[in-house]
Amino acid sequence: MSISEITQKLLAAKEDKGLTFAELALRMQRNEVWIASVIYRQASASPEEALVLVEALGLDADYASYLTKYPIKGSDSIVPTDPFIYRFYEIMQVYGLALKNVVQEKFGDGIMSAIDFTLDVSKEEDRLGDRVKIVMSGKFLPYKKW
Repeated sequence: MSISEITQKLLAAKEDKGLTFAELALRMQRNEVWIASVIYRQASASPEEALVLVEALGLDADYASYLTKYPIKGSDSIVPTDPFIYRFYEIMQVYGLALKNVVQEKFGDGIMSAIDFTLDVSKEEDRLGDRVKIVMSGKFLPYKKW
């Protein structure tokens, strides 16, 4: 996956300022994953949000306009090669059908929205090694009959 020029500029400014996504989230009063998705151009910000972000990164206000454009969601249609991203692909390959069936037993025939959706990441201390906890919450959308 190639990283756009604007994303490279934003990430470099974030690093130069020594900021974390969590610190940017506090300034913007948004979720840190959403902030990262704006920087990676997987989500778009309002003009006001974009201005707060570029100002926090110490960039010229002209950069804000890039962050308000509608992004291209997703990436290449090939199997991801980055080990972290691949593990999510692997999880769906191993547990996807089971997860789909358990959700549909509970809710009926439908899907979980990735539009009306939140995602939170936290760290769980464990004596055998820290664990990553990811909580996804999406609105259930039943399939429509017509």
